[in-house]
Amino acid sequence: MFALFWALALPAIAWAGWGAVTGGTGLALAAAGLGLWTLFEYVMHRHLFHLRSDVPAVRAMIFLMHGNHHDDPGDPLRGLMPLPASLPIAGLVWLTLYLLAGAPGTWIFLGFMMGYVLYDVVHFACHQWDMSGPVGAMLKRHHMRHHFVDHDGNFAITAIWWDRVFGSQITSLRRASGDRPHRAARKAKS
Repeated sequence: MFALFWALALPAIAWAGWGAVTGGTGLALAAAGLGLWTLFEYVMHRHLFHLRSDVPAVRAMIFLMHGNHHDDPGDPLRGLMPLPASLPIAGLVWLTLYLLAGAPGTWIFLGFMMGYVLYDVVHFACHQWDMSGPVGAMLKRHHMRHHFVDHDGNFAITAIWWDRVFGSQITSLRRASGDRPHRAARKAKS
């Protein structure tokens, strides 16, 4: 369902922006949107998906959005963002970009959504596929350290340089002192 939806939606977004700008400008705007996505991915994962709150309703929302994935990172049903969750956010992003940039904002949105699809595929692959090639292995190693070494680091999935830029890169294979692994990691050890 995911692949079919985005195989149709991405060309539809390009079609919606067709004629708003020249081809070269469209490519440049899409590249800018892809760059915007990488930063959004990092900020969203670090500051929303790992938000700490004393408010039970907020904690429940964060658990549904992301915490359940940490409780069972191998579950293939928790590796992709469900369309009912991603589409309203995508709609808000498109509206914001359109309001800020007019019709050319659609090209920025196309790059943003291409980044999102790449992120979701890479994230799913990190948990479900071998990823033995050099780039795949590097991405998987980076993300698995987030799950099994320190969930307070390695927040980026596709643009792992952001962890270096923002000082959240995990370079050790040792858990930080006092840091408890997630329930799934504790289960794996027993």
